[in-house]
Amino acid sequence: MSALIKYVEIGSIAEEIGLEAGDTILEINNTEIKDVLDYRYLINDEFITLKVLTKQGEEVEVDIEKDAYEPLGVEFENSLMDKPLHCTNKCVFCFIDQLPKGMRESLYFKDDDTRLSFFQGNYVTFTNLSDEEIDRIIRLRISPINISVHTMNPDLRVKMLKNPKAANLPKIMQKLCDNGIIMNCQIVLCPDYNDKEELSYTIEKLYEMRECVKSVSVVPIGLTKHREGLCPMRGVDSDMAKEIVRQVEAWQEKARGEIGTGFVYASDEIYLKANLPIPESDCYFGFPQIENGVGMIASLKDEFEDALKDAESSDKKRTVTIVTGACVHETMQDIVSLAKEKFPNIKVNVEKIINNFFGEEITVSGLLCGCDVIAQLRGKDLGDNLIITKNMLRDGENVLLDDVTTEDIEKELETQIIAVGDDGYELLEAIVG
Repeated sequence: MSALIKYVEIGSIAEEIGLEAGDTILEINNTEIKDVLDYRYLINDEFITLKVLTKQGEEVEVDIEKDAYEPLGVEFENSLMDKPLHCTNKCVFCFIDQLPKGMRESLYFKDDDTRLSFFQGNYVTFTNLSDEEIDRIIRLRISPINISVHTMNPDLRVKMLKNPKAANLPKIMQKLCDNGIIMNCQIVLCPDYNDKEELSYTIEKLYEMRECVKSVSVVPIGLTKHREGLCPMRGVDSDMAKEIVRQVEAWQEKARGEIGTGFVYASDEIYLKANLPIPESDCYFGFPQIENGVGMIASLKDEFEDALKDAESSDKKRTVTIVTGACVHETMQDIVSLAKEKFPNIKVNVEKIINNFFGEEITVSGLLCGCDVIAQLRGKDLGDNLIITKNMLRDGENVLLDDVTTEDIEKELETQIIAVGDDGYELLEAIVG
C-alpha cells in the first residue's frame, strides 16, 4: 500500500492541518489502510485520527473534526494505493486479445478490479476474488458495482470466460443482493454462445434480482482482423440484431409495467446494425448505461436540440469537419443538419472513417485510430476545424489508440482539432466556433 500524497487541494481540510505533497498517510483511526477502499471508508467519520509519515521522515498523529463524508482534499500518487488486479480469464470475446502487436504496453493490460468498477465504472467478472474480498465489499458498502455477466448459465459462463471460477457468479450476485449491494450488468452478445434462449434465460435470472440489479445492457461482440490463433467467432449481423432488439423490448415492456423502468437495454450499435430507429430518450430512464453506448445517440440529439433552442441565429461563415465511425455516420449527419436553420452559412462535413487499423467490422467512433483519420482525410478541404470525439483519446491525454497524437493529425492535415464529449452543447459550440 502507498498512500503517498501527490497533491493537496487549496482550502481543503488537508491543507488546514498541514498535510503536504510527499507525506504518506499510514493509518486512520488506528487502522492500517490496505487500499483506496479502506481510505474512502475510514475518512467518512466525523472524528478521525490520522497517522502520517511526513516527507521529512517523522511520524505524527493529527486529530480531525469534520462533516460526515467530507473529503480531506488530497490526491495520491497511486489512485488505488495498490496494483490493479489482473484479469485471469481467457474470454472468447476479449478485445485486448485481438489487438495487433507493437502497441503501447498499457493497452495489453487486462484489469478486473472491483475498485475500478466502483470509482471509474469499469466492468468486472468476479472471477479473481476470495470469499473474504466479497465480504469486504459488503462490509465497506462498495456500491454500485458494474458486472460483466454475459450469461447466468454457470457452465456456459465457464466456457465463455475459460475460467472454472466463472461458474460462481450467480451465487456471488445473490449474496451481494441479499446484502443490498446495487449492481449494473453487461452482456457482451456472442452469436452461437449466449444469444437466443440463453439471452432470455440470463435476462430472466437478472430480473429475479431486480431489487438490486438496476440495469442491464446488451452490447455486440467486437471483432478485429487480428484474431490469429483465437477461436472462430462471428459478429452480430442485421438479422440477429433485430432478434436481440425484439427480445430486449419484450422484457422492457414487462419491466415498465412491473417496476417502472426499462431494466434491460440494447446498445445503440445493435439498433444501428438492425437498421432500426434509436428509441426516444424517455425510453432509457435516466440513461443508467450511457457509458456503455446505451442511449448515447438519443441523449446527444436531445442536448443538441436544446442547445439550438438556447442559441441565437447567426450569419457567421464557417466550415468544419466531423469525424465518425461507419455505424453512426448517417445519424450524425441527421443531427447536425438540425443546425442549418439558425446557422445557414456554417457548413458541416461529416466524414465516415473506415477502421482499417482494427478491421472494417469495428465501426464505432471510439475505436478509430489516428493513422486511418490521416490517410482518409489527407488532401481534403476540412475547413476551420476537425471535430473528433473524446472517446478516441486516452483518458486525460491527446493520444489515440495507435499512439498518434492530435498534434500529429493537425500537422498532417493542416487543421486544428477540437475534441468534444458525448454532449450536444459541446458539439454545437465546436461547430459554431
